Amino acid sequence: MRCRPGRVSDPRLKQRIKQYLASSKCGPYVDIGILASDLQKTYSVDYGRRKRNAFRIQVAKVFEIISNEKEREDLAVLESEHVAKRARQQEKNETTGSGTDDSDFDDYPEDLSTNHMNSSLLSLYKKGNPDSVPPTPKNDPVETPPPGRTAPQTSTLTPEARAERQISDGGWFIDKTPDGKDFFIDLSEDGEEEEKKLISEKSTEFSVLESERKKTKGRRAKRKKEEFPDVDGKIESMLLKKVRSKGSELYHPSVKFEDVGGNDETLKEICKMLLHIRHPEVYSHLGVVPPRGFLLHGPPGCGKTLLAQAIAGELELPMLKVAATEIVSGVSGESEQKLRELFEQAVSSAPCVLFIDEIDAITPKREVASKDMERRIVAQFLTCMDDLNNVAATTQVLVIGATNRPDSLDPALRRAGRFDREICLGIPDEGAREKILQTLCRKLKLPESFEFRHLARLTPGYVGADLMALCREAAMCTVNRVLITSEEQRRKHTHSGGSTAEGSMGIGTDMLVEDGTRQPELPPKDELQRLLDLLKEQDPLPEEQLQKLCIEMNDFIVALSSVQPSAKREGFVTIPDVTWADIGALEDVREELTMAILAPVRNPEQFKSLGLTTPAGVLLAGPPGCGKTLLAKAVANESGLNFISVKGPELLNMYVGESERAVRQVFQRARNSAPCVIFFDEVDALCPRRSDRESGASVRVVNQLLTEMDGLENRQQVFIMAATNRPDIIDPAILRPGRLDKTLYVGLPPPEDRLAILKTITKDGTRPPLDSDISLEEIAYSQHCDCYTGADLSALVREASLCALRQEMALQNTQSRKGGIKISRKHFEEAFRKVKSSVSKKDQIMYEELHQSLCR
Repeated sequence: MRCRPGRVSDPRLKQRIKQYLASSKCGPYVDIGILASDLQKTYSVDYGRRKRNAFRIQVAKVFEIISNEKEREDLAVLESEHVAKRARQQEKNETTGSGTDDSDFDDYPEDLSTNHMNSSLLSLYKKGNPDSVPPTPKNDPVETPPPGRTAPQTSTLTPEARAERQISDGGWFIDKTPDGKDFFIDLSEDGEEEEKKLISEKSTEFSVLESERKKTKGRRAKRKKEEFPDVDGKIESMLLKKVRSKGSELYHPSVKFEDVGGNDETLKEICKMLLHIRHPEVYSHLGVVPPRGFLLHGPPGCGKTLLAQAIAGELELPMLKVAATEIVSGVSGESEQKLRELFEQAVSSAPCVLFIDEIDAITPKREVASKDMERRIVAQFLTCMDDLNNVAATTQVLVIGATNRPDSLDPALRRAGRFDREICLGIPDEGAREKILQTLCRKLKLPESFEFRHLARLTPGYVGADLMALCREAAMCTVNRVLITSEEQRRKHTHSGGSTAEGSMGIGTDMLVEDGTRQPELPPKDELQRLLDLLKEQDPLPEEQLQKLCIEMNDFIVALSSVQPSAKREGFVTIPDVTWADIGALEDVREELTMAILAPVRNPEQFKSLGLTTPAGVLLAGPPGCGKTLLAKAVANESGLNFISVKGPELLNMYVGESERAVRQVFQRARNSAPCVIFFDEVDALCPRRSDRESGASVRVVNQLLTEMDGLENRQQVFIMAATNRPDIIDPAILRPGRLDKTLYVGLPPPEDRLAILKTITKDGTRPPLDSDISLEEIAYSQHCDCYTGADLSALVREASLCALRQEMALQNTQSRKGGIKISRKHFEEAFRKVKSSVSKKDQIMYEELHQSLCR
């Protein structure tokens, strides 16, 4: 039979536990185990045979019921006593005319009707503090405690004694509370009638406290309003301002198409796509959804952000520019919410341009995404792009994305309906660089006959940002040159007796004075002092001094050494300083290279009229040291094209797939910067002959090279040059027409070519200076020079120069001046003994056979 809560199956057990607690056997704390064992001993007839654990559990339940009952009764008694005491204090204050202390209710503004116990206890703790309660008058009536129990009274004990607990004679225990009140919990039955009387008093006094609470609450609200006016309004305005600041702001760019130089074809293509922005009725009439966006990609600094701003500025549309990293958030779901709000803002602000810079940061390929958040952002972005097509056709929102890593984007983003077109802004060629320089130099002060084309030829591999940095650096060179020169001239006029060495000099360089004589360089201390004097001078510069400020070509040439092009960091090399004048002989090879590479670039219309669209590839084969790499350098210099030099083995990687990816990157970089020349040096290491037994990385690299040279993708304006001295081990598929379709043999030079090479090396006998007994023709036709390559002849001249220098340094009492050393016949004879031919007779026969096979 299950008993209700609060009732016990054995009513005698409850009464016996109460008697035990009221006896002197129980201390201040009760142990249930000891209580159960004492009861079993005392009432052994009733409980002696019961199991100890079961009886102890029953005793624990009964003890819990008794404790709950006593807690409710004792707290009700304490509250009724407190209510009665407050009522008497209120009556006394009304009779004496003193007002109620409002601070109690101001500090504890709790509703007494809902929480009487907390209100009473808080008031007790506060009133127990002697600092906040006025002293009780002597004529106040003192409440006498009933017999058998101790009434709550103000304690005069020390704080140490207040926390003390004592056992009373007739009750359970006495707890000395910190406020000095004695909480006496009585378990005897004598105090029940008196507790009922105190509870009845509570109901009569509660109405007085309720009315007082309402008055105090009203006064507190009025005082708060006076002290803090319009606080809620300020907080609300701040929150609204914070919410508005989270969203991206619309702005109107001032950049126009005229500020974007060198991209005429790209601008034409973009203008065709932007027709629906101004005339949406055309697409709605045709029933076609207009293009929603395009992707700008290319190397850093080529003008992607500038072009997006120019589109918005030319069409006079507001632009919503967002960096992709601003969308990413650390809270789950907040990044997707930001994307939705961004597109909602764009739709509400239509017509407008939504530009997302560095879009690859939030749209990686989902199959390789490392976090689930990245996949969710990509999916949300795709959904937002599709929702633009579902909106009414009159919503003109143009979405532009910019990235320099298009291959890392998710493929679903690059399909039609999302980013319809992909526009590549590659590294500008010479003509584009000339237009960019003209655009950048519109507001610069330049001479009237400034040669932009010559400067464009000197800046291969430079993108728009590099050319802007070049103009800034050239302006700094002009300031250094003109201002320091003017300062020196002023000092020269003011100090007429000064040294002529204080002429017009630049910073750290020798300068020419008016009479044309070159003056020596000043010590660094004097240069620093002159600069400090110029910096400390606070007066504005005179007008005649400012009129001399003009950026000249020499300033740009000086600035070239301090500006590193972005293409060099991307894998390009600067154009070598080797020209055709530095190459002796090889006339027939130079003509073939000119027709294969230079002519298609300089005469594209004629090649197109003949149907010659695919650029040819050239393989330079021959013995080592015959000038194959030198020819490639000269072609790169002469053509002014972008030039990528690839050392054969550097593309190979030990990991599977990395070598093929490196080959793809080389060709992709070349396509982005077309017209471009890719030069593979030592190509035999990259594509050796394949066999049935091999299936390693080299085979996969050969296959990748074959597909890139003549695969599905067209490599317009991408020229391929390769050099090797082992054409016999190259895979035959590389040498077929359409890939490396022209093989040029660069062999050992004959005597007449050796003479031309020697003249080129020695600058017609001027450097190094030759003695009168030396005849270059005699050396070139000598038998000692048989099988000599161009590199061997260069080593011969160098060794002869070292012999002359060694002999000159060995003389102790030399009378010759510096620079007066000349190379004589005996120096060349000594050099012949040290420099041997790099090609043996056996190798020469093998290369002759190779030459004959190529001629056939």
